[in-house]
Amino acid sequence: MANELHDSAPRTFIYGVGFPPVSDERARVLILGSLPGQRSLQLRQYYGQPRNAFWGIMGRLFNAGPELPYAERTQRLVDSRVALWDVCAAAHRPGSLDSSISRASVVTNAFADFLAAHRRIGLICFNGSTAAALYSRIVLPELPEAFRTIPVKALPSTSPAHASMSFDEKLSRWSIVRDHAAKDARM
Repeated sequence: MANELHDSAPRTFIYGVGFPPVSDERARVLILGSLPGQRSLQLRQYYGQPRNAFWGIMGRLFNAGPELPYAERTQRLVDSRVALWDVCAAAHRPGSLDSSISRASVVTNAFADFLAAHRRIGLICFNGSTAAALYSRIVLPELPEAFRTIPVKALPSTSPAHASMSFDEKLSRWSIVRDHAAKDARM
């Protein structure tokens, strides 16, 4: 299976280290990736690979497109009540493909602390099936009961490695993020 997690890497070797969350206490939706790829790590930016559709989709949903400086894009997400983070704080992954992440090496982010500080989050969306699988298998069982009931939604990966779905179809599926953030903002 293409997204199956490999367990062959030694636990002591950490290849990729993630970023802090992009968020504030107003967040209603949390978008989780797996771990930044090589280009993102080089740039110190979420979804730094120019062929990744993430910022194009965020441009259409929140006017946070790739033509804007990174700081402005992330601020527009925050202002739209959308938080951005990764499941992995660190993991061994040669290259940038999620299918290369060694499950045995995964160190998850501190989700109980994050969710306790962001009590308005009412939906967790995953950028691809690997992020969803890691969260379900490793994070969810360890969370306090109150946080295990937050609804989750796996969305199509925005990675250029997952080009079988058109941009418009991905955009349509990703619109749940905008719809949920906007719905909660009206309450």
